[in-house]
Amino acid sequence: MALSEQKHKIAQAFGRAAAHYDNVAEFQQQTGYLLYQLLVQLIRQFPTTDPMNSSLFSAIASKASKLLLQNTVSTRPLCGKKILDAGCGTGYFSDVFQQQGAEVTALDLSSGMLEVARKKGSAQHFICADMEAIPIADKSFDVTFSNLAIQWCDPLDIALSELYRVTKPGGWVIFTTLAEGSLVELSQAWQQVDNKTHVNHFLALSSIKSTCSSWRNNLLLQPITPTYTTLNGLLRSLKGIGATHLTQGRQSGLMTRQQLNQLEQVYPTVNDRYPLTYQTVFGVLYRD
Repeated sequence: MALSEQKHKIAQAFGRAAAHYDNVAEFQQQTGYLLYQLLVQLIRQFPTTDPMNSSLFSAIASKASKLLLQNTVSTRPLCGKKILDAGCGTGYFSDVFQQQGAEVTALDLSSGMLEVARKKGSAQHFICADMEAIPIADKSFDVTFSNLAIQWCDPLDIALSELYRVTKPGGWVIFTTLAEGSLVELSQAWQQVDNKTHVNHFLALSSIKSTCSSWRNNLLLQPITPTYTTLNGLLRSLKGIGATHLTQGRQSGLMTRQQLNQLEQVYPTVNDRYPLTYQTVFGVLYRD
């Protein structure tokens, strides 16, 4: 299936970032490990596919977060499972799953990202494809995992329907995405500089909830705010992960030194560091 012009540009942006992605993708790795620990806790404590109430789901997510902070490594909970890593990037988490004894299929829109994953031997199978049209049979995977990828899909329901379709009954679609209010510090600072769009628009949490209501699900919004010693470092982190491609209202041209100086003057700091907030949604769809 041919990619749309928009998807082709997104794939190119991430392809350009592929070689150095793992060196700057600290936020992506943090959310991915949280999502992984959340999956492990859900499988171990609540093996039923029945969704939990929001308070119980929040408690499980909190435990996952604490385990991450303690660097607790689970003992091969995914051994023998078939896992799709949808939007795998460089295969960072594909490799984590493979080391846990899972049979992993790594899928990404960007051939550049997938080539890095392939060279690392991060999975047993590699597919370069759009998440909105996955060339895989129904009911193929025990777990479908997608970390910070579906925010590039429009409309969201098509991507989630595909992830759900390829998951086996009794399995899990587990994902993170970004909601409205993400990158708010950068967006507001740019508004003061030139009142133009420099930051992507993300769906409101209510829209994400509405889309997910088609399936049994649990969702949790967790703001995560990395900080940076310099504004340049913050901007490099976005460019380095390919996230500077704008899905709407893209501004042409490179940032000038004058613009950078103006941005630095108005950008908020906390203890002399530059914060950047991601409104991170952790979600589980229960496959019937």
